[in-house]
Amino acid sequence: MNAQHNTTSTYGDSELSDAELRLSNEVREFADTVVAPAAYEYDTKRELPYGIIRSMGEMGLFGLPFPVEYGGQGKDYFSLCLAVEQLGRVDQSIGVTLEAGVGLGAMPIYRSGTEAQKQEWLPMLARGEALAGFGLTEADAGSDAAGTKTTAELVDGHWVINGTKQFITNSGTQITKLVTITAVTGESTRADGSIKKELTAILVPSKTPGFVVEPSYDKVGWHTSDTHPLTLTDVRVPAANILGERGRGFANFIQTLDEGRVAFAALCTGAAQGCLEESIRYAKSRNVFGRNIGSNQHIAFKIARMQARVHASRLAYYDAARKLVAGRPFKMEASLAKLVGSEAAMDNARDATQIFGGYGFMNENPVARHYRDSKILEIGEGTSEVQLMIISRELGFDTL
Repeated sequence: MNAQHNTTSTYGDSELSDAELRLSNEVREFADTVVAPAAYEYDTKRELPYGIIRSMGEMGLFGLPFPVEYGGQGKDYFSLCLAVEQLGRVDQSIGVTLEAGVGLGAMPIYRSGTEAQKQEWLPMLARGEALAGFGLTEADAGSDAAGTKTTAELVDGHWVINGTKQFITNSGTQITKLVTITAVTGESTRADGSIKKELTAILVPSKTPGFVVEPSYDKVGWHTSDTHPLTLTDVRVPAANILGERGRGFANFIQTLDEGRVAFAALCTGAAQGCLEESIRYAKSRNVFGRNIGSNQHIAFKIARMQARVHASRLAYYDAARKLVAGRPFKMEASLAKLVGSEAAMDNARDATQIFGGYGFMNENPVARHYRDSKILEIGEGTSEVQLMIISRELGFDTL
């Protein structure tokens, strides 16, 4: 990157270009003036605010990493991460709706789809007029893809799909148009006699007969985010709905997950930043025994540690995102960023709640929402244990 075109970010020592800083500031202002004031209301109602999603679409946020010919903004994945961070700072549910809608919903079509599939689906997804889901997880499958039980059989030019999926984000909204699922499309026997499942990714429009969106989950957090289990009973879609090559479904989804973890780490960083900002504000304004609580060393030091976590988290996801955009290997960096970021978000949420005391236990307080929301950051898109497994394998250890 050319140094004279860089502007130092106000959120860390890493440098952003002028365009990147403008985007970050634009989304930050939108988050502060539009998303934050409505966050408690929609969290309480447990509803996705379609007006806010529509505004995000009009801003071009859902199309940031896609070419203009597909309705996108012609930017890159790092730009998406900057937007996700700023939204996650005030409302993780809105941040993950963007992150999953782009990284998990639209990106597999862009990376693996045919030209016809891209032309059909990407423009509406890039404009935020529609959402797509990513159907990998099942009761016995997710990190362990071999546990996949959903099947797809090719019959008379159609895939006939049967099975269930769970914890699927953006799968049951009013504007959800499709879910990409993985299914077992065949089996083979290895030399040692074990069975190898052939997994294939298939596009399933949400209005297809037999595709049932089950009632939403009663979650600890992310109340505004849409999450459902799915049941597929004799769902028939054309053979052309295969995404990528037959038998390459898991490999394609692994790429999607690696990329998704970078944006997910940006979400974590935003959450950690949000808790930091709220704590600084409160510590400087809350007076006890004639002085603000920030003048007490144990409070100031706690906030200093929060700043350190945010800084490390941001540097980690910047590094992973820059390598992704440059076409360099980033698998380990993505897992590092996700691990460091999720721990930063959870630790900062806990410390912020403690700093606020009783006020931090009230749901209308943003730090209370972050406290409830942040635990899933250590679980979603690969648990912390899975990230440690990936990192150790990248270091040359053969771990289970």
